Amino acid sequence: MLGATSDGKRRLLRGTRYSVNCRHPTLMSCCHMPASSTIPQAVRSLQGSPGRSMLAILSGSVRISVPSPTGREIVLTTLKSGEVFGEIALIDGEDRTADATAITGCDLLVLDRRDFMPFLERRADLCIRFLKLLCQRLRQTDRQVEDQAFGHLDSRVAKALVRLANSVAPAGAGGASLSISQQELANLVGATRERVNKQLQIWQSAGILQLGKRLIVIPDIAAVAALA
Repeated sequence: MLGATSDGKRRLLRGTRYSVNCRHPTLMSCCHMPASSTIPQAVRSLQGSPGRSMLAILSGSVRISVPSPTGREIVLTTLKSGEVFGEIALIDGEDRTADATAITGCDLLVLDRRDFMPFLERRADLCIRFLKLLCQRLRQTDRQVEDQAFGHLDSRVAKALVRLANSVAPAGAGGASLSISQQELANLVGATRERVNKQLQIWQSAGILQLGKRLIVIPDIAAVAALA
């Protein structure tokens, strides 16, 4: 398995947004596979639980969300292979700030805070990369809050679809197929499933996308981006 070897760890760490000199032996020793490296679909790490590590996704997809006071799930983002989550708890040692749910079966690589912080304290360059990662996540959250407060539903749905499509489409591909339910998309844009379904049906009638069971096919990502 890719993550079980030092070479696999290096390749994964090079691919993440905080990529560093992955030949460093101390960094390699900070990385380990969890007791069960394959995490089944729907297994969750819950908001408020102790945060002792950051996790990098070897394969699969993970949904990051927070529960609203009414019990509705608010989706913050969906992460894929090569991305990380749990970086806030890794740095400050406090409880998790959001729920993480495996959308598919996942292989994860764990960076334990107890091992990683001493290494981080000696590497100013890595600290800067982490700050950039945190700023990227904060900017993304700010944009989502702004869209949900002021944006029209059609624009919010289009932006979400483009963001998801770009995360799964191979480089240079014009289209993408999204394995996502309409309820999950509604949670992502902060709307009801009924309203999102109505908008998707309009776009399907116009030939902009195609709908299936837990599937949204976008033949032309640029055409959807023009609606955002």
